[in-house]
Amino acid sequence: MGILMIELMDIIEEIESKEIFGHSLSVWILSLIILIIGIFLAKFFSHLAWKWSRKRLDRHGQDTFKKIIYYFIVIIFVMMALNNLGIDFSGLLVAGGVLGIVLGFASQTVVSNLISGVFMYFDKPLKIGDTVAIENVEGVVTEIDILSTRIRTWDGNLVRIPNEKLFNSVIENKVSNEIRRVEVVVGIAYKEEVEHAINVIKKVVEDHRYVIVEPAPLIFVNELGDSSVNLTIKVWAPNDYAYQTQIELLKLIKQALDKEGIEIPFPQRDIWIRKK
Repeated sequence: MGILMIELMDIIEEIESKEIFGHSLSVWILSLIILIIGIFLAKFFSHLAWKWSRKRLDRHGQDTFKKIIYYFIVIIFVMMALNNLGIDFSGLLVAGGVLGIVLGFASQTVVSNLISGVFMYFDKPLKIGDTVAIENVEGVVTEIDILSTRIRTWDGNLVRIPNEKLFNSVIENKVSNEIRRVEVVVGIAYKEEVEHAINVIKKVVEDHRYVIVEPAPLIFVNELGDSSVNLTIKVWAPNDYAYQTQIELLKLIKQALDKEGIEIPFPQRDIWIRKK
């Protein structure tokens, strides 16, 4: 037992004698332990914060609150670890003027995104799971972070939009209302009876399972095209079935018009050849 204690003391003295960047190995080990404890406590308290906020905040608020608690605790323990290494933070304050100017220009975009994210949290133009269209990006919101928002497009791409750009953009939220209007355009030949075609389409619309009675569907002549009389059909459907309703209406209207012998023309041109 005595020999074991002597060997242990020798190992400790050897660790104390080794220096890395001007500090003993024991100081580096202690700083590492402080960091590990800090990360563990940050995860623990951020999880408690998330559980506390589940019944008080929405999903976006829960994630934001959890991240604030996590990074706040981590920063405190990082400063403690650096202080253990002998780094004096008061010296940083002396250089704070020049450093602040440099960092000010470098972090201007970061701060702008952060402030925009805070404003968006209170404004709530969108939330996770919403179907949105922002400029040329359309898809489902998968994540709303402090600095940016991520959208999964319909073709599977993940698009990250900085909150500053998002805050200054026109956001089209397609699920903010429980119902959504669906529009279908169908062309019929000029020789066909318009009223008859409208009645056929009206029957299809009335029999569809997802078309809402009120607001009432609209079916009207929208354009006299080059090769067809274009009919516009506007109906309302539940948000979750809007796209499915549009697809089904196109198919059912085509089948109904074919059954009634109503022609859906394709573009065509008459060419006249003049002989001199």
